[in-house]
Amino acid sequence: MGKKTFIAISLLLLSNLLLAQTQKVRNQPYGDYKLYHFGISVGLNFQDMILANSGLVNINGETWFGTIPNYSAGFTVGLIADLYLNPYMNLRFVPMLNFGDMGFEFVEPSTNQTFTTDVRSNILMLPLDLKLRSMRLNNYRPYLLTGVYSAINLGRKKDEPILLKPMDYGLSIGLGCDFYLPFVKVIPEIRFCFGLSDLLEKNRTDLTDYNLIKYPSALSKGVSRMIIFTFNFE
Repeated sequence: MGKKTFIAISLLLLSNLLLAQTQKVRNQPYGDYKLYHFGISVGLNFQDMILANSGLVNINGETWFGTIPNYSAGFTVGLIADLYLNPYMNLRFVPMLNFGDMGFEFVEPSTNQTFTTDVRSNILMLPLDLKLRSMRLNNYRPYLLTGVYSAINLGRKKDEPILLKPMDYGLSIGLGCDFYLPFVKVIPEIRFCFGLSDLLEKNRTDLTDYNLIKYPSALSKGVSRMIIFTFNFE
């Protein structure tokens, strides 16, 4: 009996020691149960478009094809308004302003001519998201995002080869992880945005240079895509 008691006490002490190693002091233990809270968001965005070429042959016998060969990073800043629904679900409104540009390249295969132009955009995005959170483990908590958004292009500039429509809408998905510090949550997050509308302006009466009309005419459709990587502070 003495030997069995010694083994039982040793196992109990060992289990308590292991439990003490795995359990840490939780920062902000009741922070997730606030009815609502606010925050800010800063990060980078990468804008893109899915282009469809028209294959139009112009009066000069040329057929131009457009692509966006490279991506450049833009700056993102936003605000966060979060509404508590239940321990694993929050409703979020995250208006954000995305500064960036897209570089279009047009190629005429028969003559190997190329033409490049940049489209700068300041996009005010208004996403409404459902945040689906896992169980909290110590001081971090992964989550998934799904939602819809509308967007307003505040940086349109007419008399350029490519002109985008001012309004867009689409779907977004994302993921991130809440890291609980003593007084604030720091949250890295990545979001993928899928536009659903055709953004290319077809009626280009604003173009004063007639030679530029062949470039927007080469495209039949353009649908937005964007990746946004942010750090949220809540």
